[in-house]
Amino acid sequence: MPKRLLLFAETTGYQIRTFAAAARRAGAELVLATNRCRHLDDPWGDHAIAVKFDRIAQSLETLEGVRCDGVAAVGDRPAVLAAHAAEALGLPFHSAQAAQACHDKFRARSILQAAGLPVPRFFEARGVEDAERAPYPCVLKPLGLSASRGVIRANDPAEFRAAYARIRRMGEERVQVEAYIPGREFAVEALMTNGEFRLLAIFDKPDPLEGPFFEETIYTTPSREKESVQRELVSATAAAACALGLHHGPVHAELRHNHEGAWVLEAHARPIGGLCARSLRFDCAGNGPAIPLEELIARQALGEDVRGYVRESQASGVMMIPIPREGLYESVEGVDRAGAVAGMEEVIVTAEPGQRFLTPPEGSSYLGFLFARADSPAVAEAALRRAHGELHFRFATRLETLSPST
Repeated sequence: MPKRLLLFAETTGYQIRTFAAAARRAGAELVLATNRCRHLDDPWGDHAIAVKFDRIAQSLETLEGVRCDGVAAVGDRPAVLAAHAAEALGLPFHSAQAAQACHDKFRARSILQAAGLPVPRFFEARGVEDAERAPYPCVLKPLGLSASRGVIRANDPAEFRAAYARIRRMGEERVQVEAYIPGREFAVEALMTNGEFRLLAIFDKPDPLEGPFFEETIYTTPSREKESVQRELVSATAAAACALGLHHGPVHAELRHNHEGAWVLEAHARPIGGLCARSLRFDCAGNGPAIPLEELIARQALGEDVRGYVRESQASGVMMIPIPREGLYESVEGVDRAGAVAGMEEVIVTAEPGQRFLTPPEGSSYLGFLFARADSPAVAEAALRRAHGELHFRFATRLETLSPST
């Protein structure tokens, strides 16, 4: 019988199809566990097992008797349930405690601080009166949201009170306050194998992320930073993964670097999100074609030794197409021109006509993704910027009489 990979993902996760193809290439069958409604008969046509990421015990009961040989996850909430399921099934993965810590910004900060890693001053805000004790500049982060959604920089008490009220209007009650860390931002992709850390890639983020909001755009790899900076980024990520208890599977970390060294902003028990993983491909000593990150993860989860795979030598980059304005998406022009830019590999517009988009900090979606490959990361970055300049998005004016749910 073929091996089976159990993948935990949001119902609309971008990486599901890529993981399905990766499992097939690895000679395995993909079994999905998604947060769809259990009362509907396979509404997405993917034969997924219906689970609830916020109901661990109930979901584990649903998974009883499921045959699988490996576990993987896409997204922070799915990773927590995947970790619990792996423990119940006796399969290698990150521990449930570690995955939960990565999903809780306050707990993660506390663990890193206890381990002696550099962390900014932080505390959980109880109200606008905390504006008087916040370190300025500071960053307010809602503990119930992921990525950069709801993250706002405040430079003084007045901005703190405005940011805190804005986050509360988003329905978030728990807000973490951290001293702002100056410096350039990076992402590190890695793989843990039975507690052993192995670097896969370092991404530069060439656009400054200084606030007041922190919408990410371009990632390029390999890093253009000097070797000493790269070593500090890798060392900090490995130390954070060890402190958090990440043991087996992918690790995605966000960091800043300044004259004091590397600071881990977040570490996750899952791979890079969205379609960004398409910017990574891995070779195995020239044996066969390069494989995507999802296949590397799938093969490891199924018990294969993947230590021989290394990132391809060619530079690559991805742009998460930012939201230029709030409104209902209608159409885009210039896709063919963008795709014809030298170095461009793919232009993917994921926005659907009629889909409503919010700008940061309330919004968290992107209009799509641009991918480039070139001889150097600088050339890949330039290709992405030129291609983005060819795209022109059209949004409908939102009528004030419409309710938010319209």
